[in-house]
Amino acid sequence: MKAGQHRGMRSSLARVRGLGSAKEGVVHWWAQRVTAIALVPLSVWLAGNFVALAGAKHEAVVAWIASPVGTVLMLLSIAAIFHHAQLGLQVVIEDYVHGEGLKLAALLAVKGLAILLATIAGLAVLSISLGA
Repeated sequence: MKAGQHRGMRSSLARVRGLGSAKEGVVHWWAQRVTAIALVPLSVWLAGNFVALAGAKHEAVVAWIASPVGTVLMLLSIAAIFHHAQLGLQVVIEDYVHGEGLKLAALLAVKGLAILLATIAGLAVLSISLGA
């Protein structure tokens, strides 16, 4: 058998679940670190604007979200928050849920929920941005 041929020996289920060599975990580890680092300035920006907009009228908040910088940074924040949360929950599920069927269902539910909520939030921002 030539080097690299053993890759095809994994089952289809293992490929879907992402079960493979330890090298594949590095991508997950880096994704968690990158999203965490991205969330630092995004969170500072978001919190600062929330404080600045406290008590502001609805029109001012809509104008803030509808600004090009506001729209782009809000969309980046949404993507980073939900991706980071999904990655973190995936680790918890993989570590503490022992039944294979339950683990797979929980992983799919978390990923699906993260995609759904991020899509809803992103569409809300775009709706405000394009409608303002």
